[in-house]
Amino acid sequence: MADPSMYQQQHYQQAGTPADDPSDPNRVAHQFPPQYPPAAGFPPGPSPPQPGAFYGQQPVPNQFPAYGSPQHPMQPPPPNLAPSPQFAYHADPQVAGTPPVDPSMAALNSQMSGLGIMGGDGGAARPGRKKHRHAHHDIGTAPGAAPPQPFAQMPQPGVEPASQFLNTGLNQAQRGVSPAPMGQVPVPQPGMPMGVSGAVPTQGKIDPEQIPSVPRSRDAPAQFYLDHVYPTMERHLPPPAAIPFIAHDQGNSSPKYARLTLNNIPSTSDFLSSTALPLGMVLQPLAQLDSGEQPIPVLDFGDVGPPRCRRCRAYINPFMSFRSGGNKFVCNMCTFPNDVPMEYFAPLDPSGTRVDRMQRPELMMGTVEFTVPREYWNKEPVGLQTLFLIDVSQESVNRGFLKGVCKGILNALYDTAGATEEGEAAGRRIPEGAKIGIVTYDREVQFYNLSAQLDQAQMMVMTDLEEPFVPLSEGLFVDPYESKDVIVSLLSRIPSIFSQIKNPEPALLPALNAALSALQATGGKIIGTIASLPTWGPGALTMRDDPKIHGTDAERKLFTTEHPQWRQTATKMAGAGIGVDMFVAAPGGMYLDVATIGHVPEVTGGETFFYPNWHSPRDILKLSKELAHAATRETGYQALMKVRCSNGLQVSAYHGNFVQHTFGADLEIGAIDADKAIGVTFSYDGKLDPKLDAHFQAALLYTSADGQRRVRCINSVAAVNEGGLETMKFVDQDAIVSLIAKEAAAKTSDKTLKDVRASITEKTVDIFSGYRKVFSGSHPPGQLVLPENLKEYSMFMLSLLKSRAFKGGQEAPDRRVHEIRMLRSIGCTELSLYLYPRIMPIHNMAPEDGFPNEQGHLQVPPTQRASFARVEEGGAYIVDNGQVCLLWLHGQVSPNLLADLFGPEFDSLQALKPQMSALPILETHLNAQVRNLLQYLETVRGSKAVTVQLARQGLDGAEYEFARMLVEDRNNEAQSYVDWLVHIHRQINLELAGHRKREDASSEGSITSLAGLRAPYW
Repeated sequence: MADPSMYQQQHYQQAGTPADDPSDPNRVAHQFPPQYPPAAGFPPGPSPPQPGAFYGQQPVPNQFPAYGSPQHPMQPPPPNLAPSPQFAYHADPQVAGTPPVDPSMAALNSQMSGLGIMGGDGGAARPGRKKHRHAHHDIGTAPGAAPPQPFAQMPQPGVEPASQFLNTGLNQAQRGVSPAPMGQVPVPQPGMPMGVSGAVPTQGKIDPEQIPSVPRSRDAPAQFYLDHVYPTMERHLPPPAAIPFIAHDQGNSSPKYARLTLNNIPSTSDFLSSTALPLGMVLQPLAQLDSGEQPIPVLDFGDVGPPRCRRCRAYINPFMSFRSGGNKFVCNMCTFPNDVPMEYFAPLDPSGTRVDRMQRPELMMGTVEFTVPREYWNKEPVGLQTLFLIDVSQESVNRGFLKGVCKGILNALYDTAGATEEGEAAGRRIPEGAKIGIVTYDREVQFYNLSAQLDQAQMMVMTDLEEPFVPLSEGLFVDPYESKDVIVSLLSRIPSIFSQIKNPEPALLPALNAALSALQATGGKIIGTIASLPTWGPGALTMRDDPKIHGTDAERKLFTTEHPQWRQTATKMAGAGIGVDMFVAAPGGMYLDVATIGHVPEVTGGETFFYPNWHSPRDILKLSKELAHAATRETGYQALMKVRCSNGLQVSAYHGNFVQHTFGADLEIGAIDADKAIGVTFSYDGKLDPKLDAHFQAALLYTSADGQRRVRCINSVAAVNEGGLETMKFVDQDAIVSLIAKEAAAKTSDKTLKDVRASITEKTVDIFSGYRKVFSGSHPPGQLVLPENLKEYSMFMLSLLKSRAFKGGQEAPDRRVHEIRMLRSIGCTELSLYLYPRIMPIHNMAPEDGFPNEQGHLQVPPTQRASFARVEEGGAYIVDNGQVCLLWLHGQVSPNLLADLFGPEFDSLQALKPQMSALPILETHLNAQVRNLLQYLETVRGSKAVTVQLARQGLDGAEYEFARMLVEDRNNEAQSYVDWLVHIHRQINLELAGHRKREDASSEGSITSLAGLRAPYW
């Protein structure tokens, strides 16, 4: 059994200095000085630009030079100097002659702490009652509060003004605070409540600066994990999903593969239900590893296969213990003692550990792979066979979609950007043994013989749409490097061949059935494309969309398909071990019935890539990159999955893209790739033993792309507690958000969107009110008390309500159903970005931003909050939500900036090309910075490519998308972040008083009462 003390965080720190590990549950929440509100008389946000100002502001001494001026080497500022005014966006300049202030004055502390969220620096730690630490806010005026101080809004002398860099801290060194010596600054103690004791006067308003910030919760850990690895056993609270980190596997799987919602589990179901938290895990079995991480070991136990428990069939793992001199191993799942096979025997040392443990990866690492013998096969494994199914109908040709698809396939196979004749083998993008085939379709289905012996490909037309067959016995699937000349020639000719024919109606289902018959014997992958509604042949679709039913109960039928032929084909493909990815383009936003077309990828474990307003010059690069990614990412096919857990727990539900014929059966997945995640929820069927840990093992049996049948085992462990306090310290916010999003997406098939939105709100209130009842009853009612590790949870839930999947009001059904399905299958990283985008200002970067530092880490500027109040006049921002990447340019952006970013001929917004999708390569400093940052964004995301889409203020339609992404503002038929917190707090108080009524769809108006007003941005 693993030592439970390994899961209790150690509080490593020097005397008087808070520990800085973001994954430590006992750490101080924020080590940044509090942000100060702007001086009286000025609205929040940037000051208006001065006439003739440079972009940024007027250069002053000790500041970075303006664009166009000669560059000089930067002298680092002394450590206790305030940052340059150019970077202190929302800070006031130091006020001369401000009277000195005693830092221990409680009234001033309460003013500076705003709503108490800033933690730590604001008040002396009280002796006496030890309580769990909270982040808490005040809403409403509390009686007996200290009167406001006349200089409450001015910076304290000796404390530098808060700057944006200082608040988020990403790649910025912490500056010193002087002159107060450390001994006089009160340091909060672990276990003490965060913030200032007592209530804070807020006159019924919340200061937006003081509410929990998602960018800050990402930037500080990102900075920490630049120089630290994440040890999976010593630290039991994973880093945020949206940041890059390197995990060191110590026997517990990396959070990249498995995230448990609770890393310390209550021993009984009663306590879990009082917290309202879900117990589950999010699995991403083939997740991509960082280059600095050790590869997954592949172990071969020959014909006998890996050792397994005889009772529960769990695979050998680091948490199984050995006894009887090494002759028995005790299963960590069901505690059954098994005989050790003779060939696996090793004696034990005096401590009871196998002498060969260090040489056995399966006893040392949480994630391993076993090659398996024939009894695990259902078909002879072969290399992955990928069939490209290309729409060559009229719309696809005319709209440039076909050209983009052919370019993407060439890019996927040969990396046309930089392949040389000699370097072909070295630059191989498809694994050895994998093969590809090409099929085109319009009203007929055309197969191609790609044999290397031919001078050019031979086309064979299959006209029988009712009973499709494969007219080729060999030459359909070939090694793409042996037949390179034939394939390159064919793909370059396809657009011109079909530009002469132009059949308007594609027959997609017969083409899928023909592809099924081609892959039936082996299994494999289909990458299909379509650019118009398939209205020909069997399975022809019709225009189902009716604007009259939007927002009614009848809208639900648009989210699923009842078409029997499509459902039958999808189930057959999953059973045959075939996965389907569909690339669906809707030129001009036409209706394509994504609910039916996307049903096949959903059931077979694939993905739908949707281009809702396809415009060839703008989107062709994105299509090409995403198609190449889909063809080259790690993929397994003919997959079966099973999750096992300790005695006392049982699996209650799965969420994701798969087929499960009966409850408790293995999940059947046609194909699974690196970007797919599966949610699993657990329930109690007994009581957990607090002396033992709780164990979870996910086993994925699949055929790898190079043709090996393998089992990937992912082992996770959690401590067990009786009191429950420890549970709240080890909550994984990203896993909880992901599981709730997947459950909400699953409900859309049988509940109205109003009911789904109400249930998300209810869940949020239940979690916070449960926490308030159990852990923080002594706080006054005016305070909104949030668990330390769930501070940003309410923001993510608000974003979920605002997402296209669930938002109220009008939304095209294709886009809505696409995003509902996407939520079911994406991992925690992609979901975190989808719910809260990264927004990086690029108009005021430091010269070193966007370039590597001495350690080789790219210096990334701090991200900022998703609110229009943070947007500066003349600003330029990269806005990335993991699906699209916008470059938003303010109407008064500097011509110097445009010239440096796009080239000297572009000196105004009107001169830019709206369909631009990539930055030109220029010699300017700014251009290199932004290109490096875009490359960095590609490393932390899901399956969607990074291509720039311009959103010029007042000029581009993409500006509406930018406004949608400002999720802290009032938009998308829902409240602003501040109003949402007030609403949640009101509901919590009603719950505590016993007066709360459960929200149903009819009372949803209380949630969106402010939604009818337009956001201040418009």
